[in-house]
Amino acid sequence: MNNPGKDIRTKLPRTDQGQYTPSPQRPSLLASIRQSNEGRVKTLIPIRHGRMSASPFAFYRGSAGIMAQDLSYFPHTNMKVQAIGDCHLMNFGGFATPERTIIFDANDFDETLPAPWEWDLKRLATSFVLAGRYRQLKETDARDMAIAVAAAYRKGVQEFSTMRTLDLWYTKFDLHALTNTAIRPALKAEIAATDKESAQKMLYKIAQHDSGHYKIIDHPPLIYHSAALEKEKSNIRTFLEAYSRSLQEDRRHLFHKYQFVDIALKVVGVGSVGTRCMVALMMNDKNESLFLQIKEARRSVLEAFTAKSKYRHCGERVVQGQRLVQAASDIFLGWGYGLDGKDYYLRQLRDHKIAPDVEHFDKTLLLSYAGLCGRLLARAHAKTGPGESIAGYIGKSDAFDLAIGKFAVAYADQTEKDFDAFKKAIKAGKLPIEKA
Repeated sequence: MNNPGKDIRTKLPRTDQGQYTPSPQRPSLLASIRQSNEGRVKTLIPIRHGRMSASPFAFYRGSAGIMAQDLSYFPHTNMKVQAIGDCHLMNFGGFATPERTIIFDANDFDETLPAPWEWDLKRLATSFVLAGRYRQLKETDARDMAIAVAAAYRKGVQEFSTMRTLDLWYTKFDLHALTNTAIRPALKAEIAATDKESAQKMLYKIAQHDSGHYKIIDHPPLIYHSAALEKEKSNIRTFLEAYSRSLQEDRRHLFHKYQFVDIALKVVGVGSVGTRCMVALMMNDKNESLFLQIKEARRSVLEAFTAKSKYRHCGERVVQGQRLVQAASDIFLGWGYGLDGKDYYLRQLRDHKIAPDVEHFDKTLLLSYAGLCGRLLARAHAKTGPGESIAGYIGKSDAFDLAIGKFAVAYADQTEKDFDAFKKAIKAGKLPIEKA
């Protein structure tokens, strides 16, 4: 029986995956940035620009829409998976499962949507080239990291696509079991700290007791109570009740043991800066805390180049995509209606979350991390798409790996050119900036 993936090679040779030249239809960098700012909180846009201006690597993290458009100009295999969408190395990390074990998985799904599998892989590989350059490693080392991502993906998708479906679905990357990789020692201290973390300890860090009630502490401009949000407080309980209906019945029962106490605005990430994000403090009758992150969900940057999401609510799109891809998801992951006319999704804030300090990893750690991310992405794609066909297209040689390495270097070059244009626009006063 022929593998459909192998047949696609005649139309799109694997070596062609290494090609990149900017399309003549490509908008100016300034136009792209301004378009990506539409609908964001205006007072936070300068902070977004400030964070993106830190380095080409930081700029890349905030420009998923630009890359999505660039990728759309090129042929692809048309084999779709549940794409992460903004698939770069900083969007992977550790967190606690409902069973309270710490696993490694993708952890940002704001842009998730069914899309060509190559798009995730190329974005991930390019992020390692930029990280290598950021760490001032040799250019050959940076390229080797992109190749390592592709090689791990190739081997992983071959393995996962032949697994029994239920075995694949139950597969998890347990961080405590990563004893045979260089990344494990680097995470040891973080894992130990995470094991001791609790919502109650977080309460004492980010909230204070005031007049008989707990209240989130202001740290402007990153966490603060706004006048507009204070007016919305009367609607919060209605919003949270609507959100609870997106949870499983047992989890809804657990959620209802907590009562809303306070809410504040929070600035998060790089690409997300300017979208509405809040932290809600909930307390139960035992004076125990639960912190929920309430994050605005917008249309995926991929939608303009693939197909419109089947979900009318953008928060449901994020949640359903996350549940499909992750081996296990936060028990309070859900979506909500009825707050200021925007779509939101919710999850626990920093529930035993580990964010590896990859910006300070050396060559050995980055290479190991590249392999880990590539393998995890392979599991996600084999789980949600035509894994056997993808494996058939890629094959067993390193031809595809080398092509992805070539593309990643070329697109990293493009990102650095875009970053220079971005800095010039800031210097010329065309884009406001604030460092925070």
